[in-house]
Amino acid sequence: MKAAVLVFPGINRERDMARAFEEVTGEKPAMVWHTETELPAGVDVVAVPGGFSYGDYLRCGAIAGRSPIIAAVRRHAERGGYVLGVCNGFQILTETGLLPGALMRNASLRFVCKEIRLRVDNAATAFTSAYAAGQVIRCPIAHGEGNFFADPETLARLEGDGRVVFRYCDADGQVSEAANPNGSIHGIAGIVDETGRVLGMMPHPENLIEALQGGIDGRGLFESLAKVA
Repeated sequence: MKAAVLVFPGINRERDMARAFEEVTGEKPAMVWHTETELPAGVDVVAVPGGFSYGDYLRCGAIAGRSPIIAAVRRHAERGGYVLGVCNGFQILTETGLLPGALMRNASLRFVCKEIRLRVDNAATAFTSAYAAGQVIRCPIAHGEGNFFADPETLARLEGDGRVVFRYCDADGQVSEAANPNGSIHGIAGIVDETGRVLGMMPHPENLIEALQGGIDGRGLFESLAKVA
């Protein structure tokens, strides 16, 4: 599997993302600067990492979503390539229209940085096949605008088509207000597009892939991609 990790001014999780791909696949991903207009040849997966692109000015991901490299990412998705957006990457993907909805300020109006639990609601995607449906995993979060929102029609499509991949939950897998760190509607933590090849999620699986990080619950996402890409 050949991966490419996008790099924008202010992004700060690109090395974490690159490390996760290299740890699982044994191959270093290409690092692609935001002013490039093409992706490296043969790329299977494009990763849009977390951080604070352009200092989160205007809206989180708004400026990055209009960078030159985005046209190449769009072409990559249109020809069947995989795209992974984590945290700020999720925000950027909604800004580009590759994913629906929006990420708003956390309900608490505070930045939240802690470990939470996720329920894998759809284990049939290219990103989650290494997990079991209903499995509860641990995952770190670090964001101030992770409150996912979509209009009723869009939300109905996401739910009806099984495109909600991850939800915030408690240790027993129950979705509740207490287990929701940011107020996301329906506890949504991650979704895919209509093709199932574009995933956006707020938690950081790349920060829980080896024992030195305190666990390997995030590793399954990269192992899943390695099987299909």
